[in-house]
Amino acid sequence: MATSVVKRLYQQRKVLRIMVQRDLKVRYAQSFLGYIWTILDPLLMSMIYFVVFSLIFQRGGYGLQPYILFLLTGMLPWQWFNGAVTEGSRALQAEAKLIRSTRLPRELWVLRVVMSKGLEYVFSLPILLGFGVVFFIRGEIEPNWRLVLLPVGMAIQFVLLLGVGLLLSPILVLVNDMNRIIRIVLRMFFYATPIIYTLDRAPGVLQTILWFNPMTGILEFYRSGFFPVPMQLPPILISVSVTLGLLFLGRLVFKRLEPTVLKEI
Repeated sequence: MATSVVKRLYQQRKVLRIMVQRDLKVRYAQSFLGYIWTILDPLLMSMIYFVVFSLIFQRGGYGLQPYILFLLTGMLPWQWFNGAVTEGSRALQAEAKLIRSTRLPRELWVLRVVMSKGLEYVFSLPILLGFGVVFFIRGEIEPNWRLVLLPVGMAIQFVLLLGVGLLLSPILVLVNDMNRIIRIVLRMFFYATPIIYTLDRAPGVLQTILWFNPMTGILEFYRSGFFPVPMQLPPILISVSVTLGLLFLGRLVFKRLEPTVLKEI
């Protein structure tokens, strides 16, 4: 069954490309700054946390140094995660008329959101690499071979977001309050993800609990190439396991609820 879905989605790859291109064009066309927002939003948020924790509190140890680079390696993937979960969960509801009037695989609408948000993340990478080059020239970092693992983190996050989107999008159509619940959970999830702090800042039991946050292991791939600290294997293995589990669960729930959703939208 899973093979047939992948085959159907692959057959519609040209349609998917057009849908993703349309999303990006519409998003940038309606904004005065356009593409700049992709960089400006996480950059400004990183600067706020940098000022709060490095200048106002004037205490070290929250994250690796240079702290602004540490923040960016977490904020940029989080922007992808937050945007894909928020919009991916609404994918079926937002495009109800098109979904009713076409015979395209319904999973395509969730996949479109994950891909378009993923491309926005790719577009924001120059700002991260720019900071990396500056700090390398200043002698504050020594990038290592693990930079090649960044695409691995992206691949795992892509699968994670697809699974979450498939899980939430049909439920949101059937449960009116789910949209508010998702917003609240995302706010909590931000602080449960080691974006503004390192994992070792959490006390023992809580640190182990945070391992089960799939984004914890994914951030290991994003940061390991910039900072000379060993990668933590337990959160990485748990992240991969949780990601695959959510993809399986999301696909199962989506398939089971699809007939009911089509009656509701």
